[in-house]
Amino acid sequence: MILVLLFLAAAFLAYSNGANDNFKGVATLFGSGTLDYKKAITWATITTLSGSIAAIFLASTLVKNFSGKGLVPDSLIQSPTFAISIALGAAITVFLATKIGMPISTTHSLVGALFGSGVVAVGSSFNFAKLGSAFLWPLIISPLMAAVVSLIVYLFFRQVRKAVGIEKESVLAVPAELTPQMETAKMVAAIPGGGTKSIEARYIEKYQGEFIGISAQKILDFFHFISAGVVSFARGLNDTPKIVGLLVVINALDIKYGMIAVALAMAIGGILNAKKVGEMMSKKITPMNSGQGFTANLVTGLLVTTASIHGMPVSTTHVSVGSIFGIGTATKKADIKVVRKILLSWLMTLPIAATIAGLVYFILGFIS
Repeated sequence: MILVLLFLAAAFLAYSNGANDNFKGVATLFGSGTLDYKKAITWATITTLSGSIAAIFLASTLVKNFSGKGLVPDSLIQSPTFAISIALGAAITVFLATKIGMPISTTHSLVGALFGSGVVAVGSSFNFAKLGSAFLWPLIISPLMAAVVSLIVYLFFRQVRKAVGIEKESVLAVPAELTPQMETAKMVAAIPGGGTKSIEARYIEKYQGEFIGISAQKILDFFHFISAGVVSFARGLNDTPKIVGLLVVINALDIKYGMIAVALAMAIGGILNAKKVGEMMSKKITPMNSGQGFTANLVTGLLVTTASIHGMPVSTTHVSVGSIFGIGTATKKADIKVVRKILLSWLMTLPIAATIAGLVYFILGFIS
């Protein structure tokens, strides 16, 4: 029964992870108007699943790290109660954040849960030094690095664009299924069967000109689409083994099957519950055009993929938000108030997850 509970706790964590994280890779596609929400989440689901499958072959180090090995005695790692407390501590934290639309880090939640349940279980025997070197430093440095790199790369790409004579212009974007008419200062649309309704319309930036005989905008949209897929792939590659690491105590369950179960739960969570966080990531940090979105995705994908291969537990959320903020800094359009709220949610993630996980471990230990 305890092993079944562990599996369900890990599945709940994977579901919450998908709900909070799946849309982050395609947030720039939605925010720039390149894709609508339905198409964006479909692309995110496909590519995240692909990353999860690739994790079976490429991310074994992360599985070991997030089993708690090196942080607590090996005897505790084999305890299903310890793993359950980590999974539930992280899952509840991420799920609550998703409900209020805050893009927090599942990685950060797992680190907090590892800390909380580990301290309750072994006290001063917990390896605080490894917690800092192997977990906390990558989480702190990665968003700062992403912001700086995305700012530099965007400024470089902007100079290249100007050098080849590609200019931008603002175009009024109207939902394709509607027939627009301008009436004074507002936009209305005809409704099938008669009547009109107010609709949301906004100006977006498009790139004019050609490169090697092909529309610059079409080229950019293609690479933007691919870059979003790379970010989602990298997220699946990086996050899936972190959750599967909690299942290593179930010796009867092959790691490959654990990866598949986690991948499916993540996909379902993203499909059903990603919209609030998606809106926050796509439109509230900073307005973006497709070129800026491509740059943010390129930086995020490269950093997260590199970290995954080297076993570094960076947060896709932190890197992605850092990249988008870097773009907003370069364009001077970042909403500082929104960024402050997100940073506050990040600061609260670790202590909340630690508290919940510690309480769960204490309660389970008391019951048993």
